[in-house]
Order: sequence, then structure tokens, then C-alpha cells
Amino acid sequence: MARRLYDTVRELPIISPHGHVDPRMLLDDEPFRDPASLLVTPDHYVTRMLHASGVPLAELGVSRGPLPESESRAAWRHLCGNWAVFRGTPVRYWFDAELSEIFGVHEHPSADNAERLYDRIAEQLAHEKFRPRALFQRFGIEVLATTDDPCDDLSAHRALANDPTWGARVIPTFRPDRYLEPAHTGWRDAVLQLGETSGADTGSYKGYLRALQARRQYFVEHGATSADHSHPDVRAEPLPAAEAARIYTAALAGTTTDAEATAFRRHMLFEMARMSTEDGLVMTVHPAVHRNHHTPTYEQFGADTGHDIPVRAEFTRALQPLLAAFGTYPGFQLVLFTLDETVFSREIAPLAGFYPSVYAGAPWWFLDAPDAIRRYRKAVTETAGFSRTSGFIDDTRAFCSIPARHDMSRRLDSGVLAELVAEHRLDEDEALETAVELVTGNPRKAFKL
Repeated sequence: MARRLYDTVRELPIISPHGHVDPRMLLDDEPFRDPASLLVTPDHYVTRMLHASGVPLAELGVSRGPLPESESRAAWRHLCGNWAVFRGTPVRYWFDAELSEIFGVHEHPSADNAERLYDRIAEQLAHEKFRPRALFQRFGIEVLATTDDPCDDLSAHRALANDPTWGARVIPTFRPDRYLEPAHTGWRDAVLQLGETSGADTGSYKGYLRALQARRQYFVEHGATSADHSHPDVRAEPLPAAEAARIYTAALAGTTTDAEATAFRRHMLFEMARMSTEDGLVMTVHPAVHRNHHTPTYEQFGADTGHDIPVRAEFTRALQPLLAAFGTYPGFQLVLFTLDETVFSREIAPLAGFYPSVYAGAPWWFLDAPDAIRRYRKAVTETAGFSRTSGFIDDTRAFCSIPARHDMSRRLDSGVLAELVAEHRLDEDEALETAVELVTGNPRKAFKL
């Protein structure tokens, strides 16, 4: 039963509404330089496990430009020589699929075959059919959303959209986090840049709001359908306008307290929801991550280098003011993601099971793994059904892992649906319809695609 269901969805187009692929890669369509820079260096799922096994990030090329061949080969040898550390992880599944289905490699990497596999993959990367655009088409990607700074000019997106030889949708996503956090280093410079980019005077709170609204509209005009938010918590509590303006002025002067900065950020999350009711951007939220947990690594290599760690999340009380104001507002949509799977059944599913605006986001990041995805379906379905879930997101920086991740989700959901049919809780035709909706209908609806 599971195989029959899977066979109906395995070749359906990939809809990727949240990820971190650089659109300029597709615009320039240059050959990938080498196996390590394609498959190892950009994938923090890979580099963090190698780091845990004693491999320095510097030897993997993390946060560096193009590696000379000797260093690229060394990074590849680290991967192959430590292949066993990925056993039981989803990385092993993704990598197996990438090696076999893209490059025709059907043997396990090891210290003994590392050089031979490197040469084999490098030879293929020199061919036209392994360039970014050719692989994009081969992967069957219909929509790819990137994650973009509000001050980005989106020139790569615009050029792709205007390219008559390019037929797929590559759309931006508005990610304003660093402009909403006065306590963060660089916030003042960021909002001044925001003002210059938008043409609004961010020396005042009203001008700051106008600047954010202008950039959101710019993103909408360039195809964006969602705005992405990640903060320490998801509390969204509005302040009186005068108080928000006072804190904003103090923040520009560098005199806010930590409590005031937090209150302003929570107020601005509420404001982001209000703006979504006006411009239609879907609001996606994934809170409760301890960013840059290892300070020395952050100082040397920067953010997004594998040491962000999940913490507990709370949604019910935190979102009550926002949902009281906008939860039933026509056209407003809110997708809730979490790294804390204890809230799937206790909070997210009940919220998605009442509010027409709320969708339960797919398991992602540390939870985009076989057992966690099965737990998610069991935790959410009985309360919110299948229709109130977002569909799968890959959230990846590793381009070649996109089809493997989506394929894994399709297999797992087919298994879950087959179990319901076998237990006479669904008819087979219902399971078939649901399998297709989870792949195509749900993400299109949840992300307004």
C-alpha cells in the first residue's frame, strides 16, 4: 500500500517554499567547482557532525571562499574517512541519494575510495548536464523560495524572472530579524541602511515603519509570498505607539535596557503580523533556537556554521494577542514551525485546528528526520488533520540535497497513510488524494503559491 501511494507522488514537482539556496548560482549557471564545495562545505548538517568527530571546521572550508584543489580534496577525505559517524542520521539517507541518483555512485565512501570518488564526481561536474540550471530542471523543482535580507536589491531574482530561457519560479522571502532586535550588535547601522535603501527616514519610529512597509512591498513586487521570522521566543505583544516610539529613539541612542529591547522586538513581531494583513505576505515563525552556542566558533567562522541549538518553545500564551487581533482576519496566514516537538500536539495542532489563519509547519532542521516526521504526523493529525499542515520544506543550503529531502518526506507520508488504510481509518482513494495534496496542494495553499 505504501509503495502504491509513493509511486503516485514520487515524480510530482518539488515545491520548496523555504530554503537558503543562493539565486545567483542559478543566474550565473557556472559549473560547480569541486565535490567538497558542492556537497560538504555548505551543508552544516554535514560539517557539524564531522566537527563533533574531531575535524576542525577550517579543514572543511567553512565560511571561506573557493578552496584550492588540495584543500578541497582534504575536506572530501575527511567526509569519506568519517562516513560511519552518519549512520542512523538523515544525513546518511540524503547523501546516499545524492551520490547514487545524481552521480551514479553506489558504494559507501571510505578512506580507501575517497580519491577515486572525488575524481569521478569532479569529472561529472565539468559536464553541461551537471550545471546548476540543468540540475534544477532534472530535480523537477517548480518553485524555489530563497531567504533574503530586506535591503537586498533582488537583482538576481529580477534577472531570472526576465530571462526568456528560464521558466521556473525562484522567489525571495522577506527575513527582517536583524532589523527588529535593538539589543543586537549592528542594529543601529542596519536600520540606517534600511532607511537609505527604502528612501524613508529611519531616524524616527514612524519612518522606520514606513521603511519596513516599503521593503515588504518591494519584495511582493518581486514575487515574494512570505516573510520569515526567527527570534528567541514567539511572543507578540503590542505596545502603545508612543511607548514604541520612545524605545526606538532610545535604541538609536544606545540607551535601551534589555527589557525595553525585548519589549520592542515583541511589539514588532505583532507589527509584522499587522503588515501581513495589508500586503498579504504569509507570516512564518520558527522561534526558540540558541543561536551561535559556541562563541569561539562564531567569532572565527560566523553564523550558520552548525552550532545553533534548540531550546524549549511556548506558543499558546505567546501568540494570544496576535491571534486575538488577526487570527480570523481574511487572508492572514501564519505558519508555525518549531524545534521543540513537545509542543506539536499540546499547542501547535490545537491552534491550527481552530484558527483559519494557522498552519502547522513541517518538522524542520533537527526534526526533518524519519522518526521525527512520523512522530509529527501522529502528534498533529488527530487534532488538526492533514489539511492544516504546511507541506514539506527542505530549509537547505545544500542544493543537491533538495530532491533527497523531499523524496524522504514523500516516502514517510506514504507509509503513514498506508498505515491508516490498513487500520481501516482511511479508504485508499482518500489516502491517494491526501498524498498528492501533501506534496502539491498544501504548500501552495499555506504559502500562497
